Amino acid sequence: ADVTDRAAVDAALDEVRAALGPVAIMVTSAGVDAFEPFAKITAESWQRILAVNLTGTFHCLQAALPDMVAARWGRMVTISSSSAQSGAPRMAHYVASKGGVLALTKALALELAPHGITVNCIPPGMIDTPMLRQAESRGDVGDLAKIAPRVIPVGRAGTPDDIAAACAYLCSDEAGFVTGQTIGVNGGLVL
Repeated sequence: ADVTDRAAVDAALDEVRAALGPVAIMVTSAGVDAFEPFAKITAESWQRILAVNLTGTFHCLQAALPDMVAARWGRMVTISSSSAQSGAPRMAHYVASKGGVLALTKALALELAPHGITVNCIPPGMIDTPMLRQAESRGDVGDLAKIAPRVIPVGRAGTPDDIAAACAYLCSDEAGFVTGQTIGVNGGLVL
């Protein structure tokens, strides 16, 4: 679903409910990036980045909420970015959107805890995804094979499976006392 379109998100969750039952877990991972000097960011570019990364997160979490409140159990995991913690040149709109995801997570963790719902955030570091590879091919980031060993203490870029493992934990019963946390999955890159 296009996460910027609330009706599309609602329709997608209706399909999920019809096939699988009430929504108990929501991981928000849709995201787009852009590399533009701040002075050159257009209002349209700013809105597009925030619409997907922040407003899309809002739509997905809010659409899943009624099922979780009714069940008095739920797990929400937002995917932000380590750049929200460190900043990044030529990415003010991306950083702002991902910083908003971090703040939204904190607010919801406090608000939803009495309903048995945990809300946590993973701000990944350098993860080998199609989005990162596209940035590499455009020249927006350097050669990952050369950069990762220099800047990531474990010596490699992360994988989507690294993020999925952290999500699996945060969505488990064992993580019922973990809420409002930012879990950096970043290979030891300290921000």
